[in-house]
Amino acid sequence: MRKTNGRNTGDRRDVTAPPAASHPHREAPLSTVVRVRSLLPSLPPAERRVAQRVIDDPEGVANSTITELAHQCGTSETTVIRFCRAIGFSGYPELRLTLATEAGRAQSAAGGRVIGSDISPDDSLEQIVEKVTFADARAVEETAAQLDIKVLEQVVDAVVAASRVDVYGVGASAFVALDFQQKLHRIGRHCSAWSDAHIMLTSAAVLNPGDVAVGISHTGSTVETIDALGVAKGRGVTTVAVTNFPKSPIAEVADLVLTTAARETTFRSGATASRLAQLTVIDCVFVGVAQRTYGTTRKALEATFEAVRSRTVRPDRRRR
Repeated sequence: MRKTNGRNTGDRRDVTAPPAASHPHREAPLSTVVRVRSLLPSLPPAERRVAQRVIDDPEGVANSTITELAHQCGTSETTVIRFCRAIGFSGYPELRLTLATEAGRAQSAAGGRVIGSDISPDDSLEQIVEKVTFADARAVEETAAQLDIKVLEQVVDAVVAASRVDVYGVGASAFVALDFQQKLHRIGRHCSAWSDAHIMLTSAAVLNPGDVAVGISHTGSTVETIDALGVAKGRGVTTVAVTNFPKSPIAEVADLVLTTAARETTFRSGATASRLAQLTVIDCVFVGVAQRTYGTTRKALEATFEAVRSRTVRPDRRRR
């Protein structure tokens, strides 16, 4: 199967459509910061410094001239222009205008408040709750906004047709893999989740064409997950990657790429946001599969509910 993530697979400069045309079927275009963050690892070092500046302070970039931005990033105006074109803009003026518009929209949505994601030593517990929930909510919203529906449909088709689904993930991604396993098992689908490097490889080695292998990695650079997905691909299996970075190494061994949109913050609270973003994608795949197999899914859900119903505490047994 041809690899696709809903973007042009040619030259790097063409991988991102212009802002207004990113997802014409949606009410709002994909956030510039989200798009820049997803492409960050694939940019050259000088352009990466410009990208990081946009991510860290989009409003500041919107208020800076091209000369000022180039100086702040220790690079040239030509590099800034190259960066703008790499992310789908005609030039720096268009980038500034878009960032200013998005900053105003974000402040309006937050009731005029500016809520950052980074936790400072002086933050109160109330501020911590506000920042964490804001980052988590944004991760889910931005993931939904940029999710490629055509690729999602292909993944759902593959899982529905598969006789077996194996899911690979380590660290925080392992918990997401287990969640996907539990969901598919609940509706009678054969699915196994693996997080041990050796077992992941042996699992992939015995898959067959028609099966599906899913690799989950926020960075897209987790060696164990990439290797397992690569072995599965060599077996003729349909391979799926769930990652925050569409041009990361895991995409090279995936037929289908579903991207999340989570940002890293202080204390790696991004590991929380990335997990929620991954779960959002997994939930969309699961519900898509459940809908396609509505009749059998309803029967399986009823059967599994009955199987565990006796394990809940009845009202008359609760302590008063």
